[in-house]
This record gives sequence, structure tokens and C-alpha cells, in this order.
Amino acid sequence: MFRTPLNLYRTLAIAEAISWTLLIGGLILRAATDISIGVTIGGGIHGFVFLSYGATAILVAMNQRWRVWPTAVAIVSTLIPYATIPAEVWLHRTGRLQGGWRLEVTDDVRDRTWYDRTMRWFLRHAWVLGALIVLAVVAIFVVLLIVGPPGGRD
Repeated sequence: MFRTPLNLYRTLAIAEAISWTLLIGGLILRAATDISIGVTIGGGIHGFVFLSYGATAILVAMNQRWRVWPTAVAIVSTLIPYATIPAEVWLHRTGRLQGGWRLEVTDDVRDRTWYDRTMRWFLRHAWVLGALIVLAVVAIFVVLLIVGPPGGRD
């Protein structure tokens, strides 16, 4: 399913847009009926997908060797509802999501840097990379849950 950076990035961009819908729906439900469970559930899902999308954007940016601008657009797009979709379309149309995962060394000098070697090792051992990303996202998510929701608690 995630054999290319495009597939992984597109999946998370769509998931982020869906999670915005859940959060906004929960906010509307709370405003209309004073039932806050929708915000709790939608906000939790959105928070987890938000962090997962951020991790994915960084991984894909490193693999595709994006410069600062496309990386910033990818990461900042998650802050604006539904903006991950046009960001993904723009990145795809400009060719920034083409190609596969960089698993082998090429003649490119950048392939000899420590972080490229490390990334290639993790990409070759995708289950380790996936587990570490999930653990990092869960850890950040738990810390944020302990800190509390944006704006404080009621």
C-alpha cells in the first residue's frame, strides 16, 4: 500500500482532511446540543492523525530531498482545515512526490551523509521505522493529552 512516498503522503493527507471533518462535526454538535463527546472523540482522532501526518511529511520531505519551502507548505497545511489536499495536489503536480523510496546508494554526494545512510537503513527495515514513528506519535499524543486541550479545560 505504501510502496511509494506518493501513496503514503496522499493517504495521510486525506486522513487529515477526514479528521478535520470529525473535529468540526464534533464542534457543531457541541454548539447545537451542548454534547461535548463529539469534540472529545473527533479531537482525539484529529490530534493523532495531525501528528502522524507531520511525521509522514518530514519522512517524505527527507526522502524526496525537498527544500525548505515545500517542506514548510506540507507541514503548515495541516494547520488549516482541508489544506492538506491542495498541498498534496501541488506537491504531486510539481513532481515532488514522484519516485520511490531511496533504498540504495547512488552517485549523488548527498547519499553519503549520516542521515541518508540512517534513513536508508530504516526504509529497508520499514517495520522498525513504522514502529518507531507510531511510538513517537503515541508518546507526543499522550504528553499533549496530559497537558490538556488547547484553550484549557472547562
